[in-house]
Amino acid sequence: MSKKNSGLDFLEDPDALEGKLEDVGDYFQQNKNIVLGILGGIVLLVAGFFGYRLYIGSQDETAQVEMFPSVYQLEADSLKKALNGDGKTPGLLSVADNYGSTKGGNLAEFYAGVGLLKEGKYDDAIEHLKSFSSSDLLVQARAYALTGDAYMEKKSFDEAADYYRKAADYKSNKYFTPGYLMKLAIAYEQAKQNDKAIETYNEIIEKYAESTEAGSAKKYKSVLEATVGES
Repeated sequence: MSKKNSGLDFLEDPDALEGKLEDVGDYFQQNKNIVLGILGGIVLLVAGFFGYRLYIGSQDETAQVEMFPSVYQLEADSLKKALNGDGKTPGLLSVADNYGSTKGGNLAEFYAGVGLLKEGKYDDAIEHLKSFSSSDLLVQARAYALTGDAYMEKKSFDEAADYYRKAADYKSNKYFTPGYLMKLAIAYEQAKQNDKAIETYNEIIEKYAESTEAGSAKKYKSVLEATVGES
């Protein structure tokens, strides 16, 4: 194939390169508004991205400052002040609503769910706990389990079982998973899914034999099997 037909002749021919540059110049003149518009859009996107990162960073700091007094009140069981504020701090519900896109606002969703669960506002607790998301080993599984607790209080046993299973399956470990599995087995019993309850008790006994829950699982399994056998 000749240089002329290769489509790459300008790499070796200075005259051809000059011609290509003239073509580019002509194209720019003919389409100047389009090219400048594209370049301007790229600049705005880059500036917007870094501006957003700075904004979120400052918002997250504000969220955490506003949230932690409410967390202390929550731990002291001052639920109304923790959730709604005390005149000095806005409260967890406000922080979750205003800063939900930040890490602090996300964590406020979790704590608000905890407070609402303690207040017996189960639907609201479920809403906030479902809005929370984390890759943390402990907190995300805890959020799933608390959602299960709220469904149990509502006697929605199938939904409770779904969330206890999520809690048990999330980064399973010997410290917390057996407890979540016990909750799961009890939810299955309440939902009249006795076969699944027995399977879950067996899971505890076989996988977490050294846990404190293993002894209870053996006892509950025996009682359940006897009950099923009598029916």
